[in-house]
Amino acid sequence: MNKIKTAEPKVVWKSNCILGEGTLWVKEHNSVYFVDIKKKRIHVLNVKNKKRKIINLNKQIGFLAHIKKNLFILGLERELRIINLKTKKVIKSIFIEKNLPKNRINDGKTDPKGRLWFGTMDNPERSIKKGSLYCLDRNLEFRKVDKNYYITNGPAFLDDKNFYHTDSRRRTIYKIKIDKDLKILKKKIFIRLNSKDGAPDGMTLDNKKNLWVCHFNGACISVFNKEGKKIHKINFPAKNITNCTFGGKKNNELFVSTATKSMSKKDYKKYRYSGSFFSVKTNMKGKLSKSYKIIL
Repeated sequence: MNKIKTAEPKVVWKSNCILGEGTLWVKEHNSVYFVDIKKKRIHVLNVKNKKRKIINLNKQIGFLAHIKKNLFILGLERELRIINLKTKKVIKSIFIEKNLPKNRINDGKTDPKGRLWFGTMDNPERSIKKGSLYCLDRNLEFRKVDKNYYITNGPAFLDDKNFYHTDSRRRTIYKIKIDKDLKILKKKIFIRLNSKDGAPDGMTLDNKKNLWVCHFNGACISVFNKEGKKIHKINFPAKNITNCTFGGKKNNELFVSTATKSMSKKDYKKYRYSGSFFSVKTNMKGKLSKSYKIIL
């Protein structure tokens, strides 16, 4: 197997994110999208013409997924909102967890079938297991697949029945197998990080099925093969690495979001590019994410 090679991380946007997250490559736009949850913003970077755009929202945003053209679905607090980001026209809103007013949507991704998966968590980040994992199908019907999470993160899909999903507070990445009815057949611990390594946050897969894991409070991304062995590491001049996705012209560029959340003055001196958005050239290619398939 080819050895993974990566260049030094390069700052492509000094975005100063409090909680950068939700990286998404949209090939047809030549653009990478990412969010700042706490500033209620979507950032758009066109890698072809280097143009930047910030879209302000009225709620905290955990992620966005592409549908088609300028149509996206946003994970906003306890609302899934289908919106045309160009015209700002809202097509539909779906509300969840109305009985949990302190919860919010966190990370979300589409699977190989084009279904949307997303997790929830306690927004004040108290030590309570109120987070759940959901799947939204093409008919806009969602179902709870798993529960009892502190902080949901990921997921990353090996195929339409096997995926990785994280509980950041437990510092644990699970490998989960489901059946055609979304029932969990098997759930096991894939990796558990030591406290000195920080907490696993967002993650993505390359086309060799290696898992690229962002370390919150760990200043790095680790790459694990399918046996759970660490085979590569990228160090960053930022403390909290939050989310990553492959993109670019050849899909061999890793785009990485970071956060300044919970940092001290001492941390800022050591990790001066915290909150910035990075690009890392690699010799690996990512698995292209599917658009969310929907019947509108």
